[in-house]
Amino acid sequence: MSGAPRSAGATVPPIDAHRSPSHAAVPSLRRGTPAGDDVLHLPVVIVGAGACGLTAALTLSDEHVDCVALERDVVPSGSTALSSGFVPAAGTRVQVAAGIVESPADFAADIRDKTHGTANEPLLQAYTEAIAPALDLLQARHGLTFELLDGFLYPGHRVRRMHALPERTGSALMGALQRAADAAGTYVLTQSHVCELWCDEDERITGVGYVRPDGTIERLRCDALILACNGFGGNAAMVRELLPEMKDAAFGGHAGNDGSAIAWGQALGARLADMGGYQGHGSWAVPQGALISWAIMMAGGIQINARGVRFHDETQGYSEAAVHVLQQPGALAWNVFDTPLLALGREFPDFCDAERAGAVRECATLEALAALIGCDVSVLEATIADRSDRSDRRALTAPFYAIKVTGALFHTQGGLDIDPDCRVLRTDGTPFPNLLAAGGAARGVSGNAVWGYLSGNGLLSAIAGGFIAARTAAALVAQGTSTGETR
Repeated sequence: MSGAPRSAGATVPPIDAHRSPSHAAVPSLRRGTPAGDDVLHLPVVIVGAGACGLTAALTLSDEHVDCVALERDVVPSGSTALSSGFVPAAGTRVQVAAGIVESPADFAADIRDKTHGTANEPLLQAYTEAIAPALDLLQARHGLTFELLDGFLYPGHRVRRMHALPERTGSALMGALQRAADAAGTYVLTQSHVCELWCDEDERITGVGYVRPDGTIERLRCDALILACNGFGGNAAMVRELLPEMKDAAFGGHAGNDGSAIAWGQALGARLADMGGYQGHGSWAVPQGALISWAIMMAGGIQINARGVRFHDETQGYSEAAVHVLQQPGALAWNVFDTPLLALGREFPDFCDAERAGAVRECATLEALAALIGCDVSVLEATIADRSDRSDRRALTAPFYAIKVTGALFHTQGGLDIDPDCRVLRTDGTPFPNLLAAGGAARGVSGNAVWGYLSGNGLLSAIAGGFIAARTAAALVAQGTSTGETR
């Protein structure tokens, strides 16, 4: 669709409708409908089998709509498997059972506050209203066992609303979703890297093409398409252009964050939104390359730079902390805490893995801690003693523990603009007939800057978005069937 208008503000590899098989993994847009006796038809095709794609597939199974989720990897993982796996939600059965009474509007208010009112309001309302039913259905129908995190609140959350599986890891969440998909009989085709979107003259998506391990391209026809294929954090050129403060940051996300959905959207003439929004993390252990739970910071830990001083308010959030850390000498900082906080950290499997890898350094005295950091002991002593801007923090006591960290980029929060039904919007604001997007492929509810990210917004968008997109797709399929349309 070479004549389609392109959205301003992002550069991606050019779309070529006739790429050779050797370049087949580059996203392309093709006109018409995939043809051939070997081209199968399914009502719904989902691009990506992370938390968003698998939630969509399970929801479609509940709606008795056949679908397939096409996944580039051998085993579905995505950004979810690299996360802590914590999902914020208001009004779930788990939350009610814990005696916590709050509404989706209460949850939305916290997101609105964190973004200073810049989150897209219709989408914010849709996601905060959908996430509790989505989690309840995953638990009641598909065997996922959620529990509420206890003992601390993540930045910006006024009540306990973080849901996690007992294992408390993103990989466990992905494993549970995969087992549920297997049990439900949903189709998940791995090692299938989608490289083509097909559309007709009315901009209706007619099918997809995907590369198989042997390099051949197979194709499918569909009535509706859901893009659940992540954002652009792994596209270095787009990060340099759109997120310059993170151009040199470690990337802690998944390689699938290559901007494919944005490339297809631009070729179609879709509108982009919130391209400056992303989730960073100011606690990426080096050289281990491991995420360190921010719970330690929220419970009283502090971040100190090479000069031995604190440089930001840790309670504002781990996302914006990434930028603060990267601005320090050497783009490094030290997470400093003591024995009670070490015990808290050990409640999280990812922390235990990092500790086994040597990330946690023990210092019996303040002098030993100063020697580790390489700073003046008198400066460090004043820093440890100063609680003027964190009156809730108790004084840390020896022995001290420290982890060297840098700032990392995890996933982007901008993407294709969508309406509350997860329909992708053209540049004029009208929806495409049957193209849907959610999760990292679409705009989230974090606004247009790093500081707008409320803890858990990524999985909120993935699971609530996948749930909504699937229901919209089911309605589109039913509408096409009821009017006698065939494709």
